[in-house]
Amino acid sequence: MKIDLDVHTHLIPVHDGALSRFDGVVWDSDTQKLSIDGHAVGIKSLFHVKQLLAWMDAHDVAHAWVSIPPPAYRPHLPADEAAAWIRALNDGLATMVSKHAPRLSPLLHLPVEHPSIAVETAAAAIAQGHVRFSMSAGGVERVLSAPDYHPLWQALHAASGFLFLHPGEGCDPRLDAFYLHNLLGNPMETAIAASHLVFAGVLEQYPDMTICLAHAGGATAMLAARWEQGHATARPGLDPKREAPGRALRRFCVDCIAHDAEALELAGYVFGEDKILFGSDWPFPMGLLEPRRQLSGVTPTQLKAIWCDNPQSLDRK
Repeated sequence: MKIDLDVHTHLIPVHDGALSRFDGVVWDSDTQKLSIDGHAVGIKSLFHVKQLLAWMDAHDVAHAWVSIPPPAYRPHLPADEAAAWIRALNDGLATMVSKHAPRLSPLLHLPVEHPSIAVETAAAAIAQGHVRFSMSAGGVERVLSAPDYHPLWQALHAASGFLFLHPGEGCDPRLDAFYLHNLLGNPMETAIAASHLVFAGVLEQYPDMTICLAHAGGATAMLAARWEQGHATARPGLDPKREAPGRALRRFCVDCIAHDAEALELAGYVFGEDKILFGSDWPFPMGLLEPRRQLSGVTPTQLKAIWCDNPQSLDRK
C-alpha cells in the first residue's frame, strides 16, 4: 500500500549560500558541516533533497511536505534579523523543493517568537497562493492564546490554511541531562501549545484553518481527560462559554509518530481516527524512518486511513 502523503519531513537549504551570510551561521561545503550559533547540525541528510527522495522511493511515499527543523529556528534573533533569516530560509526551501514538484511541497516557516513577522510572512505567501506553513509550538516565552496571534489565525482562517506545529527546544535546565529536551520537553511543548489553543477557543473562532500537531500531539492525548474535568468543574481562569476540550481537540489533526500502537490508538480516540496523518520526521532517528516495520502493530484498517484516506481531506494544490 502506497503512503500518499508525509506531512513531517525536514530539510535545511544551505547550498545556495544565503544562510551562511548571516552572523553565527557557518557552512563548510567541503566537509558538509553546518554550524548555527555554535551548535553543529550533525545529520547531513538535512542538506540533500535527493536523499529525501531516495528514502521516499524506498518506502513508497508519494508526496512529502517539507519544513525547517528546530536547529534552524533561532528564536533568540531580534525582529529585524529574524525577518531576514526567515526570508532566506523560506526562499531557499521553496527553491530547493520546487525543482522536485509535485513530489515535494514546502511548509513555509513562521517565527512564533515574532507574531507580527509571522502574520506578514503568511499574508505575503498567501497572496502568492501558498497556504501551508510550519511554526514552532514553543520554546519561547510566548503563548498562542495571546491576542497578538489573532491576525495570524485570521489570515490562516481566511485562506483555509494549514499550520504544522513542531516543538522547539525549551528553556528548562532540568532537561539538560539524558536528552530530556527531546524525550520530555518536546511532547510537553506541543501540549502547552495545544492547551492554549483549546482553552482560548482559537479553532472554535477560526474553524477554517487546519492545525496539525507533531508527534501525535505530544502529551496532549494523555492530558485530554484532565482538561475536560477542569472545564466541567469550572476551574479558575477557564471560560465556561468556550467549547469543552474534548470537542475542541477534534478540530486538530496530528501526525502518527506515537512510537506505540496503543498510544496511537489513544490519539485516534482523542483527536478522531480521521485526523491521524502520516509523518516520518525524516531524517531524524526519533521518527519513523522504517514506517512499515515501526507501524507493524497498527491494524490494516488504521494504516489505510493514515496512509491513504485521511490525507484526502487536505488541500494539496
